[in-house]
Amino acid sequence: MPTLQIFDPALCCSSGVCGQDVDAQLVQAAADVDWAKSQGASIERFNLAQQPLAFAQHEAVRGFLERSGQDALPITLLDGQVVLAGRNPSRQQLAQWTGLTAAGDSVNAGSCCSGSKCC
Repeated sequence: MPTLQIFDPALCCSSGVCGQDVDAQLVQAAADVDWAKSQGASIERFNLAQQPLAFAQHEAVRGFLERSGQDALPITLLDGQVVLAGRNPSRQQLAQWTGLTAAGDSVNAGSCCSGSKCC
């Protein structure tokens, strides 16, 4: 299975879902990552405030930060290659990149045999 790595900006805790002013987008991102992990996806998250060495040691991330700065985080890597920057991946993106079926997706969604009478 592919490996995803998410390099987050400096957050108060590993997920950013803490404190009094919790960002709803971070809550959704944490829930989506937890969902993907529960389905067997290999996902690692790194927090700039808690794991700066991980950022410095990864060539693609280090180069991204040199060019774009910390304000452009988070950055998502799929098997070491940048696939998303500036926002957290959606559940559908996590599913696509890891080969999972996202909740609500249907194998036949969009085909003429998905229950319509066009077949």
